[in-house]
Amino acid sequence: MSAPVARDILVVDDEVGIRELLSEILQDEGYRVAVAENAGQARAYRVRAEPSLVLLDIWMPDTDGVTLLREWAAAGQLTMPVVMMSGHGTIETAVEATRIGAFDFLEKPIGLAKLLATIARALKNGAVRQPRRVSFAALGASAAVREAERAVEQVLAVGKPLLLLGEPGTGHDAAARAVAASGMPFVPVSGNAARLSTNPMSLVEEAREGTLYAAEIGQYSKAEQKGLAFLLGKLEKHGVTLVCTSSEALGNLAAEGRFDAALLSQLSAGAVMLPPLRARRDDIPPLIERFWREATRGDPSAPLLAALPPPALALLTGAHWPGNLDHLAGVVANLALVRAEISADHVRRLLGESAQAPQAVAPEITARFFDLPLREAREAFERIYFEQLLGREQSNMSRVADKAGLERTHLYRKLKQLSIRFSRRTEESGS
Repeated sequence: MSAPVARDILVVDDEVGIRELLSEILQDEGYRVAVAENAGQARAYRVRAEPSLVLLDIWMPDTDGVTLLREWAAAGQLTMPVVMMSGHGTIETAVEATRIGAFDFLEKPIGLAKLLATIARALKNGAVRQPRRVSFAALGASAAVREAERAVEQVLAVGKPLLLLGEPGTGHDAAARAVAASGMPFVPVSGNAARLSTNPMSLVEEAREGTLYAAEIGQYSKAEQKGLAFLLGKLEKHGVTLVCTSSEALGNLAAEGRFDAALLSQLSAGAVMLPPLRARRDDIPPLIERFWREATRGDPSAPLLAALPPPALALLTGAHWPGNLDHLAGVVANLALVRAEISADHVRRLLGESAQAPQAVAPEITARFFDLPLREAREAFERIYFEQLLGREQSNMSRVADKAGLERTHLYRKLKQLSIRFSRRTEESGS
């Protein structure tokens, strides 16, 4: 016996005529209907209950529908399919909504047959997945780490491959393992990368209903990159979550022809930056204590964080940490060897030049730029610039447009000109 289809629908629209019409139509079709005339009422309803589906108008006087959708996604409340509605929508708005997690986009006036078909399809397919909670406690507990957690949950909620970016030592492996569902397969590609070029489907089959972990993809050969690109269209059918990482600037590698630009464009939709240690210094003292316990194997006689001389602790907390978590763990392990002899001078010698932040330097420009004609060099730089900005802003197009100083329509035109797409599937669903 199949499970019954849930039938509670929330209609959110500021036009009373549309609310009443949709409510009457849906009730005649056997659905239970609740209505909200603005985003405030919709928020309040979502706190009290979880509807089976939401019909959400984009243009409302208090908060627009895309902003409300983004709020629900960030709060882990986007657990139901949401169908956006608008009488004067644009392709850009539809793309943005589907990227955040909307199931579909309907243009007013909405035909009855199309409305009912879309609702039935959304309810039947369970378009939006239950949110997967992610804990990056192994990286720290700062606001920057929590923001990375939320960004990862948003990517997982819409079923995109995850691309973890960040400096070496920021915790790629720990973050990837935190993403993996408990009790399900976790298959590292490391040591099996050759299978990407010879038999990529064997990796997906091995990771069925689990996680496939591709670390440091910037080091993959062209054949391995091709195999990884091939797998992107096979993941959903096998229930596989793909987690890729890179501590290298993939945009630079793509500009140099060492990384597939089309593959980077597809993966950029799920890019999340892991914050460097120097950007979350409040995490450093508890991390020191944790690494100390690990280095001393919980020896109760070993001095803990409180035994560190204040100048030594100040040096550790204020250091630049170019190697991030791995660097900190290594320094603490060394301190565990000397224990009672710890001093600020000893810490300073261990840190060396990393005791202080380096002088600001110009962004890296690879030698290949100077071998290109001006027009091609400019396009290569712009491609790197926007790919990095998309990753840093978690593909939030409003923030990207704001940081780049462009109108959103001009931003989309520029991305199209540079052949940068945040998801082929997303673009198709918005068209």
